[in-house]
Amino acid sequence: QVQLVESGGGLAQPGESLRLSCAVSGTIFSVNAMRWYRQRSGMERELVAEITAGGSTNYAEEGRFTISNTNAKSFYLQIHSLKPEDTAVYYCNVMSRDSSWSPVDYWGQGTQVTVSS
Repeated sequence: QVQLVESGGGLAQPGESLRLSCAVSGTIFSVNAMRWYRQRSGMERELVAEITAGGSTNYAEEGRFTISNTNAKSFYLQIHSLKPEDTAVYYCNVMSRDSSWSPVDYWGQGTQVTVSS
């Protein structure tokens, strides 16, 4: 059974940096992309960053976010120059396909990031 577990959230001050981690356990047949989403209070979940199986990265906002992975079992989101509007629950997500080549999405439970002075 595949599980994703986020860590690294917490309280930070504006201007600081934070690194979120996502640990993947279990076996995924074929990973298409690893993504970070966030959901701010009262808003819909939004894509923050993704890294594809080929290593390409895409960001909703250029410059303050860096997504990386060490392998298919761990990936990270570095947030630089934190702003109060970065306050949200951050979710990691793996887009994949199973052995029948059907799409399968896996989600973590989320980690709260609060930016406040």
